[in-house]
Parts: sequence; C-alpha cells; structure tokens
Amino acid sequence: MRINCVICGKEDLDKDAIGINKKLLGIDITNYYCMECLAAYLGCTVQELFDKIQDFKDEGCTLFK
Repeated sequence: MRINCVICGKEDLDKDAIGINKKLLGIDITNYYCMECLAAYLGCTVQELFDKIQDFKDEGCTLFK
C-alpha cells in the first residue's frame, strides 16, 4: 500500500514515516505526513523526529519493525 503526504503530496512514505505518524497522532489515523510536514505540524525539527524514531526502535516498539 502506498501512502502519500496529505500536505505536500510526497509519494510512497517509508515505514519509519508511517510509524512515527501512527505513534504520535494515533494508530487509527487516515491522513499521513512526510517527515518535513509532520515536523512543521508538531513544531519540532525533522532531526528530533528521527531521534524519537530511534528511541522507539530501541524500546522495541512494534510500529518500527
């Protein structure tokens, strides 16, 4: 399944982008953001999102396997 960014239209978001959307916005979301648009939406940097993804992976979160 191909998932595109609801804001900028970036196509085929990767599994980490999809995972962080679900983790931060809710597992049942239907609109997804690319990393850049998600960072803007949340008021943080893309690097901060990547850091959180790594933290969640280290914790064994199943959204990032």
